Amino acid sequence: MKKKIAMLLCAALLTGVVAGCGASTNGESGAAASSAVQSSAQESGSEEGFSAGESGSDVAATALESTSSASAASGDGTQAEAKDDTVVHVASLKGPTTMGLVSLMEKSAKKEAKGNYEFRMETMPDALMKGIVSKEIDIALIPANAAAVWYNKTKGAVQVIDINTLGVLYVVSADDQIKTLSDLKGKSVVLPNKGATPDYAMQYLLKENKVSDVSLNYVSEATEALTDLSAGKYDAAVLPQPFATVATIKNQKLKTVLNLQEEWDKVAKDSKLVTGVTVVRTEFAKEHPEAVKTFMEEHKASAAFANENTDEAAALVVKQGIIEKEPIAKQALPKCNIIYIDGKEMESLLSGYLKTLFDLNPKMVGGTMPDESFYYLAK
Repeated sequence: MKKKIAMLLCAALLTGVVAGCGASTNGESGAAASSAVQSSAQESGSEEGFSAGESGSDVAATALESTSSASAASGDGTQAEAKDDTVVHVASLKGPTTMGLVSLMEKSAKKEAKGNYEFRMETMPDALMKGIVSKEIDIALIPANAAAVWYNKTKGAVQVIDINTLGVLYVVSADDQIKTLSDLKGKSVVLPNKGATPDYAMQYLLKENKVSDVSLNYVSEATEALTDLSAGKYDAAVLPQPFATVATIKNQKLKTVLNLQEEWDKVAKDSKLVTGVTVVRTEFAKEHPEAVKTFMEEHKASAAFANENTDEAAALVVKQGIIEKEPIAKQALPKCNIIYIDGKEMESLLSGYLKTLFDLNPKMVGGTMPDESFYYLAK
C-alpha cells in the first residue's frame, strides 16, 4: 500500500521533464528514428530540464519530507564512519549523466568498486522521485533545476553533491548562413517541451543578445523536433546530445550551427549552463557520510574515464543500452559535456545558474532560491 501511495504522489510531483538522450534518422518517422539510440527516445528530454509548469504537488513534497531529517543536515561529513559497507542505491536517466557513470557501473558489476552499489536507469524522473520518496533510491542523477524544485518542495530532503553534466544543447540546421544567434532573426526554431531548460536557455540567450523576431515552436519531445526539422517544417531545432550528433550523421544536409553552452558563456559571466546534478537524500547523507564520500570519489573517476577513454566508454555505453551503436556513441561522448564538479565550485556554478533561471521565472527553481544547505559540502 505504501508503494502505491508513493507512486501516486510522485506521479503528481514529476511529469514534465525535457529532452534526453536518443536518436533520429534522415527523413524517417519518430518511431523509426528512435531505434538508432535504443530506448533513449522514451526519455523525451528527461536530462535537460524540469518543466516549470509541472513542478510537483505539496502532497508529494510532504511525503518526501517525512522520510528525511527535519533539520536538513549541512553535509559536512563530521560524523564519518571508519568504514561503511552500506549498499548505496543509485538511479539515473538514460542519457549523458549515465554515460558518465558507465565505468563505475562496470566496476561494480565486476565487484571491483570500493563502494557497494545497486544501479538502475529510468526513462523519466518521476520514477526517480518515487524511489527517493520510498527510500529505495539514495542517490539520483537528475536535471539541475529539478534538484532545486525538489529541495524547495520537500524543505531540504535532498542535497546536491556534484554537477555531472554541463550544456548539451545545440542548434541544428540545414541553413549554413546561421552562424550566430543574430542570424536566427526571422527564422522558425523548434524546441522540445515548452517551459523546460531548452526553452528557457533559448529565451535567455535571445534576450541577452537582443535578438527578436524569432519564432519559437514547441513539440513534445526531441525526436519529434528532429523529424519536423528534417521534413523542412522549421529552419532550425534546439537539440540535446546525442540527438544533435545523430542528426548530422543521418542527414548530411543538417549541421550543428550553434553550441548553446558557448553562447551561454559569452553572456552569463557568473554561471554555466548546468544540465545535470547528482543529489543525495539528506537523511542518507547524514547517516552514511563515508559511503557518500566513496561514491563521490568513484563518480569523479568514472566521469574522467568517459572523457579520457572514448572507445572503451562508448562500448560500455552500448553495453548499458544507452545508445545502440558504438560509432554514434564515440562521436556523441565528447560533446555530452560530462563533468564532475563538487564543493565550493559546484555551489558557485549551480547557484549562478539557478539565479539566472530564477530571474527568468521563479517557478523554474521551485519558487525561491535554495539556501546554503542545498549544497553538500563534504570535507
